[in-house]
Amino acid sequence: MILAEVILENAFVRLEPFVPSLEDEVRTALDCDPVAWEGMVAAACGSQFDGWWAAAMVAKAGGSRIPWAVRRRADGAVVGTTSLYEIRPEHRRCEIGSTFYRPEARGGPVNPACKRLLLTHAFDAGAVRVEILTDARNLPSQAAIRKLGARDEGTLAKHKITWTGRVRDTAQFAILEEDWPAVRQALDARLARFDGTTAV
Repeated sequence: MILAEVILENAFVRLEPFVPSLEDEVRTALDCDPVAWEGMVAAACGSQFDGWWAAAMVAKAGGSRIPWAVRRRADGAVVGTTSLYEIRPEHRRCEIGSTFYRPEARGGPVNPACKRLLLTHAFDAGAVRVEILTDARNLPSQAAIRKLGARDEGTLAKHKITWTGRVRDTAQFAILEEDWPAVRQALDARLARFDGTTAV
C-alpha cells in the first residue's frame, strides 16, 4: 500500500495536500467553533494553530500522515481539513481523521464528498482496512460515521488524552475492503442528490 500525496477532487471539493502557501488559508478556516475542538486530541483554533500545523507537517514529512486542506468547489473557499494518518503500509491500513469543517460547511455535500475521495484513494492504493475514530461523547460524529456504512467496533476506554487534559474514550469504526463497494455506492447516491448526477 503506497498512498501518494496528491490533489484529490470531485464536483464538490478539492483536497490539497498541505504546503506552506496554504497555511494562512487553513488557519482562517479553522479559527472558529472552539467548543468543537474540545474533544480533539490536538486543537488548531486560535493560538493552538501554530503547533498543530507544525506537527502536521512533521508527520507528513515522516510519511505517517497526509493532511489536506478542504477547498469547496462552489466558491473556492478553504472550509476545513482532513487527513489520512496512522498510515501503516505493512498492515495495509490507515485512518481518516483530524477532520474539521467550518459550521457552514457541515450537513451538506462536503463531508460525504471528502470521504468518497479519501476512501477511494486508500482502497485504490491497496488498503484492506480504513479506520475512523471519534470522541465517544461526540454523538453527531458517530451518527455521520454510521451513515457511511462503517462497522461499529465498540469503545476504547481511556484511549486518548485531549489537548485540554481530558482522558477520552474513543468510539472506533472501520471500513474493510469487502465493505467498500456498498459504501461507495451509498456515497455516490448521497452525492447525486446534491447535483442530480453521481459525483466521482
